[in-house]
Amino acid sequence: MSEFTIEREDGEGKGRYVVRIDGHEAEMTYTMVGTRQRIIDHTGVPDALRGRGVGEALVLRGIEDARAEGVKIIPLCPFAKAQIERHPEWQDVVRGYDAGIKNR
Repeated sequence: MSEFTIEREDGEGKGRYVVRIDGHEAEMTYTMVGTRQRIIDHTGVPDALRGRGVGEALVLRGIEDARAEGVKIIPLCPFAKAQIERHPEWQDVVRGYDAGIKNR
């Protein structure tokens, strides 16, 4: 999907996904809730990288990793939440969605 490299940096209960292009850095941060849930807190893409699909690629990588690790995503970040709502095929790992239908 992307022509850039996404790096994952894990810390003690927190982490982020990072893309670095031409001296600019985009990131999506997350916080672990126990061992089975990951809150997407924030997605930030500088103006210089907008329109290149960087933000969407960051969210997709988070979804793919959650799926591979058996973790549920809680999208508190408005950007991540909007991307997930646009992609029903991502919603299987999102807490609050069941078979693509949002639970209230």
